[in-house]
Amino acid sequence: MTEQITVATYNIHKGLSPLNRRLVIHDVREKVQALNADIVFLQEVQGLHTKHENKFDDWPELAQHEHIAEGRYTDLVYGLNATHKHGDHGNAILSAFPVINWINRDVSHHRYEARGHLMARIDVPGWKTPLTCVCIHLGLFARSRKMQVERLIEFLQEASHDGPLLVAGDFNDWRAGASGTSKRLREALGLIEVFEHANGKPARTFPAMLPVFALDRIYVRGLAVEQSSRLHGKVDGVNWRSMSDHVGLTVTLRSGE
Repeated sequence: MTEQITVATYNIHKGLSPLNRRLVIHDVREKVQALNADIVFLQEVQGLHTKHENKFDDWPELAQHEHIAEGRYTDLVYGLNATHKHGDHGNAILSAFPVINWINRDVSHHRYEARGHLMARIDVPGWKTPLTCVCIHLGLFARSRKMQVERLIEFLQEASHDGPLLVAGDFNDWRAGASGTSKRLREALGLIEVFEHANGKPARTFPAMLPVFALDRIYVRGLAVEQSSRLHGKVDGVNWRSMSDHVGLTVTLRSGE
């Protein structure tokens, strides 16, 4: 019986430093694996980028989500959202538990921003009901985000999964509480944002060097929150804030069943 699970969400900025000058995907891999989280939600993951592959000598042979997962995560899914002449990028979910099924739903609002909701149902050992996970990266414009939140609600209501639910990722929600996102998700799906529930407001995660905006979120339903924290500061000589323009989040959860 798995009584607790640890979850992390991180916008990896395509494996490049905040100013795109250095390749940091190997540091990201090392630090993400060191977290020992059971499930990891990743945004801005590059499946392929031939231009960067030629620019950086130590560009990994595997797609970025596969590189991060190698040797630690048995099940991984990649939601390809955008393609370009050099390759593609999207969201990913890495799991130490079996993924039963998954789907990536296109929720692009306009042709200049390709977005998707990546949903995976995960079989956590000993849990009566599979855990439904959705990794998201919402648009840069308020109208896009509003539409994409409504599509998320429709998506999950259509799926008709009444068990534990976890939604995490980069919400790009610059207005935080004033946007009404948390209220809408709570009323429609019974979701609570873990940092907002504990501290009265979501965690500030952007920009990483001096976080002001609460862009990254973790929402849960049917799960008890044991502990939550931001991924910042130095770990073994590497500063999390130097690996992306976003601060990652982690939470330890217990099944409510």
